[in-house]
Amino acid sequence: MKNREKIRYVCQECGYETLQYLGRCPECGKWNTIVEERKAAGNSVPVRSGYFSSEVKKIEDITSADLHRYDAGMPELDALLCGGVVDGQMVLVGGEPGVGKSTLFMQLAGAYSKKFDCLYISGEESLSQVKMRASRLGVDSGNLYLASETMLSEIIEKIKQIKPKFLFIDSIQTIFKEDIPSAPGSVSQVRECVAEILSFSKSAGIITFICGHVTKEGTLAGPRVLEHLVDTVMYFESAKYHTYRILRCFKNRFGSVNEIGVFEMLTSGLNAVKNPSEIFIAQKPAGVPGSVVTCVIEGARPILLEIQALVSPSPLPVPRRQFSGIDYNRAVIIIAVLEKRLGMRLASNDIFINVAGGIKTDEPSTDLAVACAISSAYGNFAIPSGVGIIGEVGLTGEVRSVTYLQRRLSEFEKLGLNTCVIPDSDLKSVKPGMLKIISVKSVSVAIEKIKINGSR
Repeated sequence: MKNREKIRYVCQECGYETLQYLGRCPECGKWNTIVEERKAAGNSVPVRSGYFSSEVKKIEDITSADLHRYDAGMPELDALLCGGVVDGQMVLVGGEPGVGKSTLFMQLAGAYSKKFDCLYISGEESLSQVKMRASRLGVDSGNLYLASETMLSEIIEKIKQIKPKFLFIDSIQTIFKEDIPSAPGSVSQVRECVAEILSFSKSAGIITFICGHVTKEGTLAGPRVLEHLVDTVMYFESAKYHTYRILRCFKNRFGSVNEIGVFEMLTSGLNAVKNPSEIFIAQKPAGVPGSVVTCVIEGARPILLEIQALVSPSPLPVPRRQFSGIDYNRAVIIIAVLEKRLGMRLASNDIFINVAGGIKTDEPSTDLAVACAISSAYGNFAIPSGVGIIGEVGLTGEVRSVTYLQRRLSEFEKLGLNTCVIPDSDLKSVKPGMLKIISVKSVSVAIEKIKINGSR
């Protein structure tokens, strides 16, 4: 009776457990995510990582040795990881199917295998298929070992046999533990497999990269605890049909977060883009209404973006509002400000806004650029190509200050722009440079000065 299995119904999104089936999870609100799982009766003893200690010490008695960082020789990725990974670090990488997760793993394995032993575990492909990708990416030498395995106990044995410095698992949803009576990819399997791999990796100082699947909403499949267990979480944000891939760091115990790396997908693999700003504004049309250049801060990096707007009379009773790459609520507020404070009749027009290049941003500093793009499209006047616009817009139509202004201005100047519209409250913090600075207090003043500057 003690070893009898118990039936539980577990939500595959959040890990909520119940004794009966429910169509909708009461914890996360998702529909049709609760499935039956069988668990052995009795309490299991969790495995503790060898890096953790229960000894109590005063803080001044603890000597913290400097962590050694291992760089991959890929500047864009190394900068994303704040100089490289450290001993025992576990990195989780998620993204849409086909976006380049396996390609990134193989390139990393090839780079690290030049100096260290690396073990690549594939649970989705055979060894010949993995070898085919490695040959395409030019990874045909080094101390790289391949294995096609999904059983956790066998994976642990292979790790003990090879004793690698770097471990790559592609992907965690295919790995299963034999004594857990549920399908691979379930909450129980993912949680227990990651916990055991994490414990073993920390104890042996192995640096582990784990590939994770995502749901249709774009979040990592499996329990949320998966993201809490690992040290670093990174997502590929761009869709697979975009040429450029944006890898964003959302969690990093050994460095800063909200950093991004921009890569171009080629037949030879992921190629780092050294100057993303130049890529995103390279195809900006000249002399066309509705096109504006602005600057956002991603982590510590300034990036120039092109904001496009299209305003046209709508034949529909309810005009369309479609926005891509910016926050919907902020865009609606800006439209309301333009109608109320500037008297624009936008209620009967379809309005489309797009951030060129597929990048997404919700920075308030893009408000003024969005307002000017809509005004340009509505008034059918072009904003000069050499003008950059930054500023937050308030409900009364005022232009408010932004952060990291000097970094943004330096990026404008580096990319060849000659004029920048900024909030008047930030004028005192501007250092002299090559840029012509236009300071404004309101949206209406900004549009007037842009028209005057463009007519010269």
